[in-house]
Amino acid sequence: MSSSPTQAGIGAATFPPTDRSQLQIVGISEFKVSNDPNDVLVTYSLGSCIGVTVHDPIAGVGGLIHCMLPLSKGAREGSAPKPAMFVDTGVILLLNAVFDLGATRQNLVVKVAGAGSPMDQCNRFRIGERNIVILRKILWKNELMLAGEHTGGTRPKTVFLSIATGQAVVRTPEEQTNL
Repeated sequence: MSSSPTQAGIGAATFPPTDRSQLQIVGISEFKVSNDPNDVLVTYSLGSCIGVTVHDPIAGVGGLIHCMLPLSKGAREGSAPKPAMFVDTGVILLLNAVFDLGATRQNLVVKVAGAGSPMDQCNRFRIGERNIVILRKILWKNELMLAGEHTGGTRPKTVFLSIATGQAVVRTPEEQTNL
C-alpha cells in the first residue's frame, strides 16, 4: 500500500451504515453524484480498478466513480458508451457532475482507493499503477491534489462515501480504515 491509513475511529460502528436503504451503489464503470445528505455512495470489490471520491464540504456535494482502465484511447468499440470505465474520461465526467451541483475546485476533497494487483502477482500489466498515474495527471491538470489514498496490495477494497460528512471509509477483508 502506498499509504498507511489509520484505523477507523469514533463512529466507525455506525459508518458505513448497516441499513442498506441508505446506500447508493456505484457499479463497475459507473459514477454517481449527490447532494442528498442521507446518501452514502458505495462501490465494491476494487482490485486493480480505482474508486475515486470527491466531496465539497461547503456545498454538501459528493461523488464516487469506479474506473477499470487508465486510458480510453485504443479501447474496443463496445466500451465507447461507458466513458466512466476509463480514468482519463470518467474522472472528468465526475468532476463536471459535482461542479454542476455547486461544488467548487478550491473546496473539493479528492481521495482514491484500489489500484492493487489481485490477480497479477508478477505485476506484468500494472493496471492499478497506471490507473493512479493517469489519475494524478488529471488532478494536476485540474489543480487538484489527493487528500487520501489507500492503494496497492492484493486484497479487494470496498469504498463508502458519506455525502453528509465527506467521510470516506475503505473496507478490506481484514480491516476498515478512514481514507
